[in-house]
Amino acid sequence: MKNILLAAGISALLLFPLSACGDVSRQSEISQEIQLDLSGGTQVSDYDTHSGNGDGISCAAFDFSEHPLTPELEASPGWTSFPVSTTAKALAYGISDENSSTGPYLTDGDGVPLVPVIQNGYYLLVDRQQDSQEPLLDRYSLNFTIALYDTDSDLLYVCRMDT
Repeated sequence: MKNILLAAGISALLLFPLSACGDVSRQSEISQEIQLDLSGGTQVSDYDTHSGNGDGISCAAFDFSEHPLTPELEASPGWTSFPVSTTAKALAYGISDENSSTGPYLTDGDGVPLVPVIQNGYYLLVDRQQDSQEPLLDRYSLNFTIALYDTDSDLLYVCRMDT
């Protein structure tokens, strides 16, 4: 009986760490999505309105003041230096002229943009609805991820919208 209890206890101790491997941190999940190692940063905010059906907006911010990302972003083919494209600007900040306005799409419940205006940096826009023939801003549903890195403050914002 002692041997059975001892074997059960050892098995439980060995299996417990393996069960923890299934838990993926928000930072690791975002790292995988934007294909960038975020382990050198500290998460400073996390906003998420995704519901049970998967629709919603999320935006997380990471501080990289201890380990700036600029060298990695300069070498990464998916990242583009500022200024942002018209589409990225509409999504994050909104655009307008004398006839119309579009966006911002990434806002909190009060309509306040989730990402502050960034003057210098890099960005990545991932269209997760690539099978659509329409331009992203002309669609009825939006499924995208945008990451914006501020080289002046070393803050990275990663936002996702699913409709």
